[in-house]
Amino acid sequence: MSKSLERSRKIIRTSVVGIVANVLLSAFKAAVGLLAGSVAIVMDAVNNLSDALSSVITIIGTKLSARPADRKHPFGYGRIEYFCAIIIALIVLMAGITSLVESVKKIVNPTTPDYTPVTLVVIIVAIVVKLLLGHHVKKQGERLQSDALIASGSDALFDAIITLATLVSAGIMLLWHVSLDGILGALISLAIIKAGVEMLASPINELLGARVSEKLVHDIKREVMGFDGVHGVYDLILHNYGHDVMIGSLHISVDDTMDAYHVHGLTRRIAELMYRQHGIIMTVGIYAVATGENKRAELQNIVVHTLGQHKEIVQVHGFYYFEEEGLVTVDIVPDITMHDEQGLRQRLADELKPLLPDMELNIVIDHNYSE
Repeated sequence: MSKSLERSRKIIRTSVVGIVANVLLSAFKAAVGLLAGSVAIVMDAVNNLSDALSSVITIIGTKLSARPADRKHPFGYGRIEYFCAIIIALIVLMAGITSLVESVKKIVNPTTPDYTPVTLVVIIVAIVVKLLLGHHVKKQGERLQSDALIASGSDALFDAIITLATLVSAGIMLLWHVSLDGILGALISLAIIKAGVEMLASPINELLGARVSEKLVHDIKREVMGFDGVHGVYDLILHNYGHDVMIGSLHISVDDTMDAYHVHGLTRRIAELMYRQHGIIMTVGIYAVATGENKRAELQNIVVHTLGQHKEIVQVHGFYYFEEEGLVTVDIVPDITMHDEQGLRQRLADELKPLLPDMELNIVIDHNYSE
């Protein structure tokens, strides 16, 4: 069984646990509510059925994201998981807003709640079940790197916190006859709203194209630099199309004396390693480093040394000399604080012009997309 299929099965299995737990808890509350003649408990039972919705969404999203690539979606449907996580986060956010509205109503128009032993038993059972369920689902989500599962687990934990606040309020009411339902509810509602907004951040950032982890970038560069003949790794770009599909490209610098056959073999070995180690479909480009004692090497030394003196330039690469056209081209990566790229390009060109008389100069402003 592939890792992708095994991951999907574990996500679905965890979501089924969430559905079963919520249905059983709902049945328990409904039975107790009917026997005790409590409309509030019965309505809470209905609310637990709606809580199972996040698990249903996770299952549907997982199954859809596992669909194979097709002509319209050549990189598959993996990003559907991000949409599911967004939907669940919105459910949490709406729950927090609804709870805040109801809590404010209780503050403005306070009522004296009537707590019975039956009510307290239901509250305690709900807290225990939701805490265990939320912890299990969220832990599985983190282990399987599933934003949807993490959001679903957080949803259950937030329910437990809301119910815990009800229990605390009940205790205070029974001991000191003071009702804090509205105040506690409002504080917890604000915390849930804040958490809901934060839960939205991860899947939205992935859809927008978030920067990959520093560790992955470091590992890729270290592994590529481990190949004989590679002098540098540049222009690393990675696109995430779900948990199991990542498309990328990078450039390596090699001696200009390496022939096409050996360049082919080197880039193929690098691409194979990237797929084997990280599941990345990697395209590898080449920069030729001038070697020996010739005009090309002399010009390269002048350009690289001169540009390397500037603190606002963090990287210089891609030097090439078009001898027939008398054209020198080079790529630079400016510091992220540099915003006047056109002005920087002009200043550098003016500085290099006296050092490269009778030559056309093309300075390409490049950007660092991975660090």
